[in-house]
Amino acid sequence: MGGAFSFLKVRGQVRLSIGAFVEDKIIACKDCGANFVFSVRDQQFYAEKGFENEPQRCRDCRNARKTQRAGPGVREMFEAVCAQCGVTTTVPFKPRGDRPVYCRTCFSASMTAVRA
Repeated sequence: MGGAFSFLKVRGQVRLSIGAFVEDKIIACKDCGANFVFSVRDQQFYAEKGFENEPQRCRDCRNARKTQRAGPGVREMFEAVCAQCGVTTTVPFKPRGDRPVYCRTCFSASMTAVRA
């Protein structure tokens, strides 16, 4: 059930084509099988954002999927000493000792110097 949207881009603005959205649609969620409403308002939102496919999951299953993809939530951080200024900092990886580790300030400064 994809590509059911009809919209036009006129002078940089998205305009709905005449008759494209006349009624709510009932769609079966591909995860839980429950029916959910794809309202005219939601269809207009999808068209304005340029989405070309209808939603395949109900709101609860979409939210569960987003939460699942986000991972465990808290990232493990490791202490390290900045190789340039000597300050103790935390980094999102376990330093192995074979490469220098920088604090945020020194890392940003070195990236700016590389780009220049």
